[in-house]
Amino acid sequence: MTWAGEVLVVDVLDEDTGLADVEDTRGRTFQLPAEWLPGARDGAAYRVTVTGQGVEFSPEPDGARLLRERSKQTLLDFSDAPDDGERA
Repeated sequence: MTWAGEVLVVDVLDEDTGLADVEDTRGRTFQLPAEWLPGARDGAAYRVTVTGQGVEFSPEPDGARLLRERSKQTLLDFSDAPDDGERA
């Protein structure tokens, strides 16, 4: 799992289990302990930094917007792709 430089966005915060369902900029989903994410809440975004001492999760104010924009672009790219069964 390589997260360096990635942005993670909290999709769902389960306060009962203390786990956060997060999505990264590649569209992958994971569960992380919410205590690792400062101020964890639904929709919060974090920049991942890997150091010699471990992994840091820093709040990323525009992270959720950036992830939504990337998802929209992926959908547009996919919908613009030619369909092999399409007839001219």
